[in-house]
Amino acid sequence: MTATTTSGRTQPLMYRLPVISHFRKSVGLQRGMLVTGLVLTVAFLLTTALAPLIAPYGFAQLSDASGTFPAQAPPSATHLWGTTVGGYDVFSRVIWGAQTAAVVIVVAVAMSIFLGVALGLLSGYFGGWLDRTLVVIADAIYAFPSLLLAIVMSIVINHGQSSFWGGIIACSISISVVFVPQYFRVIRAETIRLKAEPYVEAAKVVGASSIRIMGRHIFKNATRTLPLIFTLNASEAILTLAGLGFLGFGIEPSSAAEWGFDLNKALADASSGIWWTGVFPGTAIVLTVLGLTLVGESMNDLNDPRLRGRKKAGSKKAPAAGPAPTAGVQGAPEAESSSS
Repeated sequence: MTATTTSGRTQPLMYRLPVISHFRKSVGLQRGMLVTGLVLTVAFLLTTALAPLIAPYGFAQLSDASGTFPAQAPPSATHLWGTTVGGYDVFSRVIWGAQTAAVVIVVAVAMSIFLGVALGLLSGYFGGWLDRTLVVIADAIYAFPSLLLAIVMSIVINHGQSSFWGGIIACSISISVVFVPQYFRVIRAETIRLKAEPYVEAAKVVGASSIRIMGRHIFKNATRTLPLIFTLNASEAILTLAGLGFLGFGIEPSSAAEWGFDLNKALADASSGIWWTGVFPGTAIVLTVLGLTLVGESMNDLNDPRLRGRKKAGSKKAPAAGPAPTAGVQGAPEAESSSS
């Protein structure tokens, strides 16, 4: 799939952006999945950006001008989604929790991409003992369950601190340790393939340095799949963050709102028939992860040339079902009439 139109002219940059280009290539159910994922993802991003305007209360607010909030109050006009056992407004906690999740995703994935891409380029290009060492370390990290590894790293880094940025950095580093090997493996495999290309060999012949070759010729081509990996890892980051918070290794409620921690506190409410403290944070996790996963999986399918090839073949066969093929054999009716 090239970036040119049928007339041979280059398409505008907007049409070549990752999500927009995938939308233009999608059809049918595949487009429906992509659109659904985009709607849920955009809703999550808008909630994150407009949290101070949407949330009626602060994430740790326990009272207002009318007095202290009641504990475990059912949904009402004052508290749309009720209150928790600690007296927090559930609606406000869910809205502010989206902002916490977005910050952790950005910090964690940015750190993972930086380390994974750098190590993958070095390992794939130079090879030798450096490559063997990094591959062994990556395999060792894969041998541990991701959530267990994140818990261990959170304990080592956090040291019981519950400040906002302390918790954010601790959770981000914990998640980054899990994600770095994924970026490392992808970039390393692409670097090994690309360094054997003729244009890389030509750059070596003219005397280009290794840094210039990796930065100018390999980096751009090896990182084309990063938007896809980012969307999939973003959903994993939310689940890992929720898991850390649910198990008590996340961010304290007085420092930031976090969906996993709220679910943990809602466990005791479920047996008492208090459903609102757990349903809404859980729904927020499910919808956000679903949206990011649908976008990532749709992009993955549309990047597969075999799927695009089958789709194009199907679209070409569709017009052939009508009576048009009989008109394509010119002269056949006349030959029959003349012979008769």
